[in-house]
Amino acid sequence: MKNFIQEVSWRGMLHDVMPETEEHLMEQMRAAYVGIDPTADSLHVGHLVGVMLLKHFQEAGHKPLALIGGATGMIGDPSGKSNERNLLDEKTLRHNQECIKKQLSKFLDFESAAPNAAELVNNYDWMKEFSFLDFIRDVGKHITVNYMMAKDSVKKRLNGEASDGMSFTEFTYQLVQGYDFLHLYRTKNCTLQMGGSDQWGNITTGTELIRRIGGGKAFALTCPLITKADGTKFGKSEKGNIWLDEEKTTPYEFYQFWLNTSDEDAEKYIKIFTFRTQNEIDALIAEHREMPHLRALQKALAEDLTTTVHSEQALKTAIAASNILFGKSTSDDLKELSERDFFAVFSGVPQAKITKEEFKSLGIVDALAGKTGFLSSNGEAKRELKANAIAVNKEKVDENFVFATEHLINGKYILLGKGKKNNYILIVE
Repeated sequence: MKNFIQEVSWRGMLHDVMPETEEHLMEQMRAAYVGIDPTADSLHVGHLVGVMLLKHFQEAGHKPLALIGGATGMIGDPSGKSNERNLLDEKTLRHNQECIKKQLSKFLDFESAAPNAAELVNNYDWMKEFSFLDFIRDVGKHITVNYMMAKDSVKKRLNGEASDGMSFTEFTYQLVQGYDFLHLYRTKNCTLQMGGSDQWGNITTGTELIRRIGGGKAFALTCPLITKADGTKFGKSEKGNIWLDEEKTTPYEFYQFWLNTSDEDAEKYIKIFTFRTQNEIDALIAEHREMPHLRALQKALAEDLTTTVHSEQALKTAIAASNILFGKSTSDDLKELSERDFFAVFSGVPQAKITKEEFKSLGIVDALAGKTGFLSSNGEAKRELKANAIAVNKEKVDENFVFATEHLINGKYILLGKGKKNNYILIVE
């Protein structure tokens, strides 16, 4: 057995833990769970801390349970979210569950015959037949309203400045989540629940139910909520969440998200989001502090996570795409990009459209000025061409350049460049 508590402590992944948890885990193999909201068919990077907790738990010789909150995903959560969640039908729920399991499989071993193989469970399976009367008789009577009202998550919601109160549904959330823990304690011998620090109140309600109904002892562990040094929300980009599904966030965008991490955040994230050892990480941090311009931490983060979540090939493509924008590359490199990667790389670059007929007789000066307006005049276009400042698909051209079909990337795009920083996209339709 490895010491799980020590491992997550040095990684900065420990916020609160109940007394005696460390001793409990060192005695023998234990089972622990983390709850995952199934309202989308993909995880996003905000889920990764919980997934990493389960991964380190399995690496320490214990059994991880990933709980899909099919039932709890249908109701509100009093942990500070102002809106109640949307109702999911069972077909959507099962689809989302399968997609999430596939992504979790990149981190957790579900398939082996090892006694600590991971399992996926869904609380909808045991809650769907539970009548309201059964629930208030078998669960509700064991926890007092005073106990529930004392939880910080409830108090914050009731006393918040913009609060318009709390629905009964949300108020009972901690009982439903607590019952999940009791159910897994009874059926899977699960004695530990892990989650974000905002879940402490809900998790400890579960340990209390196990003590009062199950007659046993269970434990709680939370990790800090991940923040960014500049105060903005972790895991968001201008387009919204950074997803693990490549259809929602391309591997290039995923890679760039980690590559663009600040130095301060990178020192924190390298411990949380990679599997590198303490010695490896200490060496990387020392190297980074000595030569921060080389961005060793950000590169290690981006490479490790892109490989784990996507693949080695996806990482190579993402690096190649990054080189196109920021490094030396050729027209052949551009032609290797998929259409999605092309627009991910050149997101925000000015565009102009011309017809296929216009393209047949298009001259380089017209492409730069007359037909597109990229440059202010034909005169400016000619001056820049003479100064050897214009590139077509990353290759320098002069006034005599003639466009041909083979210059079209993905059959319809041409990348025009002026100097090192100004790019334009010509779309031929």
